Amino acid sequence: MVHLSKIPVRTKVGRPTPPPPSVQQEVIEELDDVTGSVYGTRYAAMDLPAHEMPEGQMPKDVAYRLISDELSLDGNPKLNLASFVTTYMEDEAERLMTECLPKNFIDYEEYPQCAAIQTKCVSIIGNLFHASEGASIGTSTVGSSEAIMLAVLALKRRWREKRKAAGKPHDKPNIVFSAAVQVCWEKAARYFDVEEKLVYCRKDRYVIDPEETVNLCDENTIGICAILGTTYTGEYEDVKGVNDLLIQRDMDVPIHVDAASGGFVTPFVVPELEWDFRCEKVVSINVSGHKYGLVYPGVGWVVWRAPEHLPQDLVFNINYLGAEQASFTLNFSKGASQVVGQYYQLIRLGKKGYRAIMTNLTRTADYLSDCLEKQGFVIMSQRAGKGLPLVAFRFKEDDDRGYDEFTLARTLRSRGWVVPAYTMAPKTENLKMLRVVVREDFSREKCELLIQDVALCIGLLEMMDREQLARHEKFIQNHVTAHGRGGEGHEKYKNEKHSLQGKTGKTHAIC
Repeated sequence: MVHLSKIPVRTKVGRPTPPPPSVQQEVIEELDDVTGSVYGTRYAAMDLPAHEMPEGQMPKDVAYRLISDELSLDGNPKLNLASFVTTYMEDEAERLMTECLPKNFIDYEEYPQCAAIQTKCVSIIGNLFHASEGASIGTSTVGSSEAIMLAVLALKRRWREKRKAAGKPHDKPNIVFSAAVQVCWEKAARYFDVEEKLVYCRKDRYVIDPEETVNLCDENTIGICAILGTTYTGEYEDVKGVNDLLIQRDMDVPIHVDAASGGFVTPFVVPELEWDFRCEKVVSINVSGHKYGLVYPGVGWVVWRAPEHLPQDLVFNINYLGAEQASFTLNFSKGASQVVGQYYQLIRLGKKGYRAIMTNLTRTADYLSDCLEKQGFVIMSQRAGKGLPLVAFRFKEDDDRGYDEFTLARTLRSRGWVVPAYTMAPKTENLKMLRVVVREDFSREKCELLIQDVALCIGLLEMMDREQLARHEKFIQNHVTAHGRGGEGHEKYKNEKHSLQGKTGKTHAIC
């Protein structure tokens, strides 16, 4: 997901006019390009360019240091418990990925081994999902969002062609998915002009109900999305239940499984769970390599059961850079680093390594759930491998407090932790929750520190009256969080009313 940025009006607020340079300053400016200290140069006493490219050059070590200093104000990725995205890889993996930075992955003629490595990854991942050897096809993407866009395009095109062949109307496609989906599903439906049919959550159910889901389907339904690990609570939706009901009713509706987070977890923690191509109606699956695939951001995968589920007229055969290529993608040029990084993890760790890591994460999530429950929280996520290795939790509703989950989330920011608070999907009575994603580098020791800080922050909040709480929360919101320090977006795009967040107040969860 890329954020829209507004080109700001140039302003200089509250900055005094610099004094005229002394003779000593002029000498420094004349010599500072060759000085040994970055902070002895004139650049350290200047604002970094924000509106136009400078006329002159800047020494490379100075440019590096000043940008690095600015980036140091970012949060610590290892304390960011909001995101599923990988924040640790081994030095050897990083070195391989760095070596591949100059390689344009799309240039198969120049970099045939990179293309071969993608084929190996697709084959390995497809086999994890019980794909058919010799029949299934797949490709890499820049993440699950692109993979989902491609899958929705394929579903829509295949549905349209079947309707045209039968001489039936094909102008009102719809797709069925949970109201708790990640925002990329809303984007796919809107961008490709497909009506959304929502399966709403309830206060006691955070995933789709198979019967309610299938009941929403009609002749215009291009497919059903089932999520293997929902964004909010990490629970696995009942893919097999939906599959079996479709077969029982003899309905020609395909299933796409959004396994962005769960695709690299379930094969190692709950291999007996049937959610993939073992289910007859599942025609495509996406998974994020940069989540529990354990690769740095920028890689996803999508696999189709067979070529019949990826219409030929969506695939372009091109000879742009010297070799015939079959391309189905929303972009063209991209680096090879992430695909190579994925292959490294697959062969370096193997099934045993992935199983060990995912088992550890599941145990840590269970331990955190138990500890938070003892502190009085209500645990909303599943345990013992029945969901993703994350912990979703909330306060008890009958507690008389002057603060809520959002207040606690902001207070934890003052301790360095990014633990997001969300308003749940619509029709859950505005249920609020917090979520901790347990990633590879979230060790048991770090878990203990978080547990201590949660107790510490609650103790702090308990000592404040409501007026103090309001001042405290406002200060953190305005001066600690990115919302307060970041630039404002363009006013034209504020207060939109077309998304689930705009319509219902649901928070779009971080993925």
